[in-house]
Order: sequence, then C-alpha cells, then structure tokens
Amino acid sequence: MKTIKPMNFDQLFKQITPEEIPNNVFTLVGKDFYTITAGKEDHFNSMVGSGGGLGMLFKKPTTWCLMRADRYTLELILKEQTYTMSYFPEEYRTQMLFLGSKSGRDSEKMKEVELTGVQTPSGNMSFVEARLILECRLIQITTPDIDDFYSQEAKDYISEAYKDASDYRHYVFGEITHVWVKK
Repeated sequence: MKTIKPMNFDQLFKQITPEEIPNNVFTLVGKDFYTITAGKEDHFNSMVGSGGGLGMLFKKPTTWCLMRADRYTLELILKEQTYTMSYFPEEYRTQMLFLGSKSGRDSEKMKEVELTGVQTPSGNMSFVEARLILECRLIQITTPDIDDFYSQEAKDYISEAYKDASDYRHYVFGEITHVWVKK
C-alpha cells in the first residue's frame, strides 16, 4: 500500500456535516461494504464492517457497529480512542474483501492491499479510494447479554454467535467528529 501526505487530503475530500451525509442509512449499514480503520500512519489496521447504525446519542451524531472481541482493529480503537468508517464505490469490493480475509495482527495485509492510505487532518487513517469517510471518537464499548434481548430471533442469534469467548460481539459507539466526501 502506498500512502499520500495529509496536505493532499483537502484536494481529494470536502468536509460536510453529519446531516448532509448523502446516503440512506439502511443502505450504508445494510448493503454497502465499509472499512473500520484504527491506528496512525506508522501503524494502522482495517477490517470490513457490516451492520450497525447511525443516529443520535448524548445529543451527538453517533455511529455504532458490532465487532468481535478478538479483532485487532478493536485493540487499536481502544488504544487510540478514534477510528474511521470508510465507504467505497462498488469497484473496490475485491480490495475490501481482501481486508476482511485475514488479520492484521498476523499478516502484512495493510501493505498488501491495493488501496492508497491517506491521513485525515485529524491524524486518522482512511483511503484515497473512499467515497465517504466518517471520523469517530470512541464513546462506549458494551457487550450485550442474552438476557437483554426479548425477541426469540435475537436470543437465538446471540446464543449461536457466542459459542466461544473470542466470538463475543461488542457494540462500539463513536461520536462522528468529521464527515468527508470525495470531491
């Protein structure tokens, strides 16, 4: 992977408000692939996200996503307290699937992926090829308990998903601090 200097960021992206996000939230979190990236330019990792949501929490625009407890990206989020969620055009699906195919803890996938890293003005990492970048500040990480769910479908899902401790999903909530769209 190559990276470009942060001074070029403003040439590629323009900042908008969370209210101006141009996509339907159900498409963003239900159909589109996105990456969750944490770390700084000298060491960062990305994973593919699926599901989650956008809304208001503590009167702040907020994202939430589910992450397995053993994810390396989650370790970096805990360390840095910030992360990005980057959405890509369909033509980058293969590269995104590559990011979801192996752990950054045990591989050099960030050097192998055919995407161009870019540092935001805040120092977070994303990709030149992204069409939408949400920068987030960690608010809360919580682990759901099966007794917190009331529908049988949800209880069955949690029971199936939590067979091993490494499979436990955490709900990761982040305040949206910046939104960037491709120029």
